[in-house]
This record gives sequence, C-alpha cells and structure tokens, in this order.
Amino acid sequence: MGGEAARARVREAGGPELLERLDHLDRHRQEPPVRADPPAKPARGADTDFDVAIVGGGLWSMLAPVLAARGVGVAVFDRARVGAAHREWNASGPELHALVEAGVVSEDELAELIVARYDHGICRFHGGASYPVVGVLDHAVEAGPLLARARALAAKRGVCIFDGYALDAHASGPTGVELRFRTSAGATQHVTAKLMVDARGTTSPYATADLVCPTVGGVLQGLAEGDGPAEMSPRVGEILATVDPIERGRQHVWEAFPGRSGETTVYLFYYARAGERTSLAELFARFFATLPGYKRGDAKLLRPTFGFIPGWSRLTPAPRPPDGRVVLVGDAAARHSPLTYCGFGATLRSIVPAADAIARALDDPRVDLRTVVHDAPVHALTGALAHLMAARQFQGDEVNALLDAAFCTLHEMGNEPYARLLRDEMRPAAFVDFLRRTARRHPAVWGKIVRGLGLSVVGRWSFGLARSMIASG
Repeated sequence: MGGEAARARVREAGGPELLERLDHLDRHRQEPPVRADPPAKPARGADTDFDVAIVGGGLWSMLAPVLAARGVGVAVFDRARVGAAHREWNASGPELHALVEAGVVSEDELAELIVARYDHGICRFHGGASYPVVGVLDHAVEAGPLLARARALAAKRGVCIFDGYALDAHASGPTGVELRFRTSAGATQHVTAKLMVDARGTTSPYATADLVCPTVGGVLQGLAEGDGPAEMSPRVGEILATVDPIERGRQHVWEAFPGRSGETTVYLFYYARAGERTSLAELFARFFATLPGYKRGDAKLLRPTFGFIPGWSRLTPAPRPPDGRVVLVGDAAARHSPLTYCGFGATLRSIVPAADAIARALDDPRVDLRTVVHDAPVHALTGALAHLMAARQFQGDEVNALLDAAFCTLHEMGNEPYARLLRDEMRPAAFVDFLRRTARRHPAVWGKIVRGLGLSVVGRWSFGLARSMIASG
C-alpha cells in the first residue's frame, strides 16, 4: 500500500478535516512554513484583551478552566476546534486522580470517562519473552468526552473560546504579547494578552526537541480476541511490542490498548532524530500493510490517530520560549517521557502546578515560566536510551535483543521498580542498578551504547548520570 491509498483510508474513517490535519503535519515536517512578519509589539502598560491566551485547543486546553478558577481571564484558540479529540488516552489510576484534584471533573465524572481497566500490561519484543507489569497505563479514558467536559467547564467559568483561529505571528512587549490570527473565514484578527501559552505541539516554531516519534494508528474494531500474542484480551494492555527486526534502520514499535467493548486503540511508531525525513502518510501505509502480522482479525479503522511526538533526550539544549511572555507546554515543551507514547500522565501531573505558576506570574514577573511542565529526574537518564533507539547503526534484531534483556531485568527486579520506570518515577540510584543488572545479562550493552550514541554523547550522558545521583543523595 502506498501513501495515497493510506490517506484515502484515513479520510474514509476520519473525514476530510482529519485528513487535512494529517497533510498539515506532514507539510510542516517536510518544509516548515516561513515565519510571517510579526505584528507591532504592545507598549508598556497597553490594554490587554485577556490575561492568558492559550494557542492550541488539544490536551492542554484543560488548563483553561483551572486558570479561570483562579480568577484569570483566559481565551483558547485553535486552527480547527478547541477540545476536539479522536482517540483514547491511557494512564494509571493515581495519575488520573489529578483531574479531580484540578477540579476538571468530579469523582463520578471521572468514573464515567474510564471506558476500560486492565488486569496488567505487557511488554514483549521480537525473539524474546513477554513481561507483565501492573499499574501502568491500565485505565483507558475517552479523550473526546474529557475535553468536551473541560471546554464546557471553561465556558461556564468565563473562558472565551475561538474555533478556526490559526496563529499567524506574535510579538512580545514589556507587559504583554500581541497575537495575530488568521480565521477560517480568511479574516485577520488581533488579540493582546499578558501571557501566551504555546500549546501548538510540534508545529510550534519553538518545538526544537532532538528526537521525534512519528506515530500513527487509531481505534480499531474487529481484532481477534484471545490470550495469544496475535490476539487481544480485553483485560490486558500491550504497552510496547515489536514483531519484526529493524527495517531501514528503524525499529517499529506497536502499542495496543482495549477500550470500549470490541474496540482497541492501536499505535505504531519509531524513534527518529529531529532532522530525519519522516512521513505520517507513509507510516500509515506500513501500519495498514503490517497490522495483520501484529494482530489477527478483520480490522476496521473507526477513528484515526496520528502525530509527531517529540522526545527531548536531555543531551541537547531544551526547547525554550523566545521570552518571558511565552510559555511552552505539551509537545512544544517536549518535557514528557521519551519512553511513552504521549505526555498524558506528565500533563496530568503538570496542570495544577502550571496553573499556579502562570497565575503568580501575572502579578510577579520574577516567576520563571520556562519549565512549568513536569519533568521527572529519571528523564535525564532514559532520554539517552531513546536517543539510542533513533540511532541508525543497528541491524537485524540488535535492538530487540537489547530491549528484551532490559525488560527481562526490570521484570526480575519486581513490579514496583518496573512500573516506576514506565511511569517516570524511578529514582536515579535504582536506574543505575537497572543498568548494571542489564549489563550482566547482556554484556554487549555497553558496546552498543557507545556505537549508537558516540563517545562524546556517552560522556555527556555519564556526566548527567553522576549529577542526578548526587542531586538525589
């Protein structure tokens, strides 16, 4: 199947607007748009329309009602529709409870949004065994209804919502930021805010992470049910799985999470360096062609899912906003784990602290807004492993063998350290112990790390590892 045939299937399942989004992301990836001339900077003390303008109406639109509850004047803008989603998200129960603590949903509402719970999850790699883990990504939440509730709550709290507003350019002044939008009707609109929250994901010009995961898939119906590796059990989530060796230097990884009865959300992704040529349409073609080798059944795509998910290795400078009037969140900030599909859990941990910091910054310019997104200490260590996955020096089953040895080690260490690593909660000392144990099991690991990363990168990683160990005591 070629890219055009894959695009046709995405259009059939998701409609023309979703296909346009796919093409928009691919165009942006291949040829980033030329930046438009910025508008005039607002003068010191100029009147503002809003305290905070959130640009991007996806997952981080949940920040709007939380800010509004703190008395902040908020507006949310999106080039399509604010609060629209076409997939499910997974997290653990304690992570999801952050939605209740943030006041986005009640306990009863959260229970209604959870469409599936699993007994456990598994990780398995081509040529190796299957390693179960409890308490990781074991609750499936419907994203659409969650964001719809957040949108309704935001409107109830006085948030202004603008659908069909694409940010053309912006310019920061001493006390505010001027934003120029192009509307879906072709008009130009100007808005002035005290702060801009950039939630545009990888299309943000400040999304400069050194790694990216092209990811495609969606909600499927018709997969065979059962306990075999080519079947789906409604009580088991597949956190990471590979079914073939490296192809063209890329190790393709699958994920599969049961949702509503008879439905499964399936993803396919690989790690790439930021400058590498990638295409979601081409990856969708591979998805459709190779899905039968992963799961049996008469699969029907109900709702497509896709995106370029950034992962910052912590071996290069972090994505940074241009000034103190712009706040990066979500994929624009790339502060979530490079080992997981998306930053849902990291966002849940970040909503309340980010809202508190932004609300304080409106009155106190000394508040540092560069890192409002949760960034666990273990990311300084696991980022290098993601960097290794993006290396193109490996062949055959080298990566699978390394992954199998690593997850076999995690499983032997017990469920708690295994789950803590996948939830981004493992302490640096435990991570070092994990590396030592893996090296004893797979002695070639250090040579593969040096070959995949290079000596200079290994040196930077070792320095970060030592610093993390000292900081954690």
